[in-house]
Amino acid sequence: MADFVQKTNVKTAVRTLANPIEDVAAFNTIVQSVLTGNPFGCVAYAVSGVSHPGVEKTKETYVAKIVYQDADAKTVGTDSGKFNSVAGFNAGAAVFLASAPLTTAHTGTPVRDLDNETYSATVKCRDPNGELYNVTFGRDSVSLTSYSDDGIRTKVETWADTVAALA
Repeated sequence: MADFVQKTNVKTAVRTLANPIEDVAAFNTIVQSVLTGNPFGCVAYAVSGVSHPGVEKTKETYVAKIVYQDADAKTVGTDSGKFNSVAGFNAGAAVFLASAPLTTAHTGTPVRDLDNETYSATVKCRDPNGELYNVTFGRDSVSLTSYSDDGIRTKVETWADTVAALA
C-alpha cells in the first residue's frame, strides 16, 4: 500500500489585537484599504476561465446586538441579527431599535450592545509566487491562513504594523 507524501506545508498565523476594532466603520475602512490599495502586492489570476482580481473579498459577516433594559437599566431581553454586509448590518440594527413590537415584547427600551457586536471579513489574495491565501479580519484578531511562503506572512505583518487599529 502506498504512503501519503506531504506536498505542501500550509500555515496559519494569528495576530490578536490589543484592543477590539472600535466600530464597524473603522473595521470597514481597514478591509476596504486592502481591497483598493492591495498592500500585499497580490496579482490577478484566472481559474476555469473566470478572472479574479489579485485581492477580493470572499466572505463577510456582521452581528448586531441589542439589549432591552427596564427603567432601572436592568437587562430584560436581548436580540441579535447576522448580516452579510455593512449596509445590511446598519439597516438591521436600526430596524431593531425602531421596532415597537419588539420593544413591547421585551418590555424594555432597546439599546445597542456595541461592545459585543462582531464583524468578520475574509479576503483572498494571490501572491506573485502563485500561492492563494486568505486574510480574515475580525474585531479582535487578524488571521492569515493557507500560506506556505514565510515572505507572505512578512508582507501581511509589515502592513498590519502600519495600521494603528491592528496593534
